Amino acid sequence: MDKKNPALTDENQVHEYDECSIQVWEINKDRLDSMNKNINTTPNLLSNWSGKSSCSIFRVPQSFVDVNGSAYRPHIVSIGPFHRGEPNLQMIQQHKWRFLRDLINRTKITLEQLLTTIHPHETKARESYSELIDLTSDEFIEMLVLDGCFIIEFFRKICKTIPVKHDDPLISMSWVNSFFLRDLIRIENQIPFFILQTLFDLTNTHESNRSLSSLALEFFNNSVNRPAEVLNKYENLVGKNLLDLLRKTYITPELDKPINRNINTPSHVIQCISKLRRAGISIKQGNGESFLEVKFKHGTLEMPKVTIDEFMSCFMVNCVAFEQCQRSCSNQFTTYTTLLDSLVNTYNDVEYLLDQNVIENYFGTDGEVAKLFNNLGKEVSIDINRCYLSTLFKQVDDYYKNNWHVTLETFRYTYFSSPWSAISAFAAVLLLIMSFLQTFYSMYSYIHPRR
Repeated sequence: MDKKNPALTDENQVHEYDECSIQVWEINKDRLDSMNKNINTTPNLLSNWSGKSSCSIFRVPQSFVDVNGSAYRPHIVSIGPFHRGEPNLQMIQQHKWRFLRDLINRTKITLEQLLTTIHPHETKARESYSELIDLTSDEFIEMLVLDGCFIIEFFRKICKTIPVKHDDPLISMSWVNSFFLRDLIRIENQIPFFILQTLFDLTNTHESNRSLSSLALEFFNNSVNRPAEVLNKYENLVGKNLLDLLRKTYITPELDKPINRNINTPSHVIQCISKLRRAGISIKQGNGESFLEVKFKHGTLEMPKVTIDEFMSCFMVNCVAFEQCQRSCSNQFTTYTTLLDSLVNTYNDVEYLLDQNVIENYFGTDGEVAKLFNNLGKEVSIDINRCYLSTLFKQVDDYYKNNWHVTLETFRYTYFSSPWSAISAFAAVLLLIMSFLQTFYSMYSYIHPRR
């Protein structure tokens, strides 16, 4: 090796490598054909129309499932194609045919009429799902008719607009009803609302002048218990599906106003309850038709009362998923749950909300409610400057950062939050005054001794 000329040595090595090792790469024809096939294949797990506003029924991303478990999957009844045919849902599947038979016998509408009425809507219905549905045209239309007629007939029986047999197990067993309430608002367990409306109009024999929306909302009101005057406002409301219908009834006109885009909202949405209280910010029960109507006035967060139970937790989780997936959807539920996630860090924060009558807990322990609120805020995407609470977040942050508020209230919260801490603080101040007086008299006696 020529140590004096390493460059020459490297050049000789390159030439030697070139002469001995160069090979011509031959493209594998089978691999090339496979790649071309993939290039020309239409995605089926997230279809091309998933980003359109017409798409409204989604398979939830796995990241959401990892956080909230089976909140998106039906537990007793399958509606739509995503969970069709699952073994654990077959009990109610058999009763769907019974309900369809009851509907046909009562209305004298033939099965052929039902199928023929839905057939023109097949393409639009398929495009409502985020995945390509692997069903033939006949299978898909049969599913829409069977599931749609079952839901409509179930609502009619629950609301007593048609005769009901007292021993009908789906009506008389309370545990079935509670599962139905949750399963019919799961995002993966829906059929398009326009399919339901079409079937409802066809089978409406004028036993009642009630609308489909009013029947649906009366059914769900078995869990949320809102006044009749509130529900009456939405008797003609239309949603993309049942989940969206119920969700829209909580978005009052006050919450649907244009958003001020020029607000410089802090990156950290809001501090937790314990820190807010130290800064002099309190929380109390507010007034509002919807629990989403949160306000901030004179250092107080006003939050309308919300009952947290199995239904409401399921409803919130699925509303957030719907808002995250649906292109043209507003994000009020995502914003509200982000607020809850920020306010609550521990069970102590939940305990304060309970004491202030802001929440009513039928869900579990205070710690379980805290975990629920924290999970609601995980894996979600939200632009704080474009949400309906952006002004409120800015106002709370400005108030929190006001130094004299923080200093004064931190002292009050630390030393006067309970009678015992107040007594301790008073004793400490008294001891300090007595020590000062003792020191003063000692110095005075030294400077002016008695004669």
